[in-house]
Amino acid sequence: MTTQHTSPAPAPVAASAAPTARGLSLSQRERIGSAIRSVVVIAIALICAVPLYVVVVNTFKNSGDMAADPFGLPTHFTLENYTYALENLPVVQATINTLIVTVVGVFFMVIIGALAAYGMVQKRSKLTAGIGAFLMLSFVIPGQTLLIPQYKMEAQFGLVDSLLGLIVLYLAGATFCYFLIVQYMRGLPGELFEAARLDGAGPFRIFWQIVLPLIRPILITVVVFETMWTWNDFMTPNIYISSTEKQTLVLQVFNAMGQFSTNWPLFMTITTIALIPVFLFFIFCQKWIVAGLVAGSVKG
Repeated sequence: MTTQHTSPAPAPVAASAAPTARGLSLSQRERIGSAIRSVVVIAIALICAVPLYVVVVNTFKNSGDMAADPFGLPTHFTLENYTYALENLPVVQATINTLIVTVVGVFFMVIIGALAAYGMVQKRSKLTAGIGAFLMLSFVIPGQTLLIPQYKMEAQFGLVDSLLGLIVLYLAGATFCYFLIVQYMRGLPGELFEAARLDGAGPFRIFWQIVLPLIRPILITVVVFETMWTWNDFMTPNIYISSTEKQTLVLQVFNAMGQFSTNWPLFMTITTIALIPVFLFFIFCQKWIVAGLVAGSVKG
């Protein structure tokens, strides 16, 4: 009797140890990228905020507490530094002086720069191109080389040690305003100017009623830059201002540093007082600042 030999059944194919990895969807990759960017930005912001935290916290300490723990919260909360600064130092007068110089100086810088840009755009020729190239030299020549001639000119007109003299010097910033505004203004449609002329509008009416509203985004950008430059400028008032009652706020911060020793809590208090107006400026104008920067970059 013959026996039948049955071949063994084939072994089943071994299943893969792990399922095939699927790629992340586009929305998942975008969420991960956004989360990573947020973490990085927050970390950088915290690092940048550490000096500001140290300055503000130490304004509520005395010298002993600050020397013992400059990074910790004050053990004895005190406002003596603010009281002393406001009562014994000309901080209020210095703030008023800085406001006058900044507001008046920035106003005329922007107006002069906008008028110059308007004239260059309306009268395009080799002459205007040459004037624009000549104005470009103001960015090439170091400002320090002009200190002695500027001082002599201010002295001849009796403008040394005066707020008017500072404002006149700051008007040189109109060149920076011009270069920013003229690039934006060249993107305006020329048909608007032609239609306004056909309606009988003169050059100044076109400028005030048509051009200025259209270039408002770049004007806001220019105002922000010039305000920060004028408010925080140290070299110009330090050279041209000698009277205590005419000093700006930045000079008061500098004067808080003694020749041989410095009351650091008082120094940081005056620094904080100088930062408060700028902080309020950004809080109040935040919407227009962001809109102006974005619109200016897209338009240019």
